[in-house]
Amino acid sequence: MVRSLLVRDYLLLGLRLQRLVPGIVDTYTGDVALRRHAASGPSPDPAELLRTARRLSVELPEAGLDPDRQRFLAAQLTAVECAARRLAGHDVGFVEEVDACYGVRIAPGDPERYREVHRELDELLPGAAPLAERLDAFRRREAVAPGRLGAAVQAVAEALRERTQAWIALPVDEAVTFELVGDRPWSGLNRHLGGFRSHVMINTDAALRAIQLVQLVAHETYPGHHTQRCLARVASVRAPERGMFLIGTPQCLISEGAADLGLLALAGPGWGSWAAAVLAEVGVHTDGELGERVEDALAELARVRQDAALLLHDRPGSAEAALAHLCRWLLIPEGRARQLLRFLVHPLWRSYTTTYVEGVALLRPWLNRPGPGPRARYRRLLDDPLVPATIRGELTSAEAEVRQVERRPPPGWPSGRHRDDRRYSLRGER
Repeated sequence: MVRSLLVRDYLLLGLRLQRLVPGIVDTYTGDVALRRHAASGPSPDPAELLRTARRLSVELPEAGLDPDRQRFLAAQLTAVECAARRLAGHDVGFVEEVDACYGVRIAPGDPERYREVHRELDELLPGAAPLAERLDAFRRREAVAPGRLGAAVQAVAEALRERTQAWIALPVDEAVTFELVGDRPWSGLNRHLGGFRSHVMINTDAALRAIQLVQLVAHETYPGHHTQRCLARVASVRAPERGMFLIGTPQCLISEGAADLGLLALAGPGWGSWAAAVLAEVGVHTDGELGERVEDALAELARVRQDAALLLHDRPGSAEAALAHLCRWLLIPEGRARQLLRFLVHPLWRSYTTTYVEGVALLRPWLNRPGPGPRARYRRLLDDPLVPATIRGELTSAEAEVRQVERRPPPGWPSGRHRDDRRYSLRGER
């Protein structure tokens, strides 16, 4: 009884927060009566929401939940508390906000690493013109023509669904619809419609490259967000908190990192050639191998966007510095950089770039460490309520195990005091 009341109060807290921050509840598949209750009455008081979040955090250890659910709710409540603090007028620094919301501590990236990526791109796209011009020419050459965009999206989604269905048992009545839109601060967005249905919007102004389009569709659908929402809805029968997806929480960092890595888990290295074959069937021709290598390199520059967020919000008044930073290191024209700034200054999305940057940085080594393999671990991301601290803990344990194995003496190596390398070597020489 205690556990059900605490989870109910958590859901009610999120739904009431939605009234003050429209869009913060990305998905809710729970009790309709609870949603109506949250929507009724006067506008919520941020200070009261803050007190509720703190009360639930205190009560959580005694609620009788299993450890995974408890860790999940503890991390979510920390993020909700931060949102309520900001709404109540408390001064919350940007780095502190990101730490509370996503469970990661951020810092500026390393310009030397950016230079290394530029050198890699220089080799992938040879020529006499400046690298930014060559990359711009590549982007324009690889952009999917507007007239073929709809067909390309459908073909990719069907091919991805077929592969995902062979790996993960999707609900029989799941479905995704698509819409091409313009003038948005993002490239693509998934909206859950209830049941096992999603509506995905693709921003035509993003001038998506062919291989980039494949990544985006995988991210939003199979095995990305649509698949995540379907399995979360199944899980919400026994864990109702899984039926609410809150923007600006650790749940987002795990979700976005998993969605970005889903295509690699699904199709493996070399997925670019497979993607090119799928696109060719609808008249979109691309060098899949080169496209994959370029996208991999550009992904290493993702931290540049987080740098820009730090310049904007951790050092107020640095909008022009953020713009210049994006242009220089992402090798993009000013118009595209200003489009990225729209996302970084949006009240709801201002810190969200961290979910992509730190989500991938955290999950990639976790997926690739020795053991069951990336696909088995990816299923855990879909099935279990994991949080960043859990992932970090497992990575630390794995690293400790590796160090322990490396310290073990080889067969025949003496034990005890004779394991001193120098003494053993001298005895051997004598």
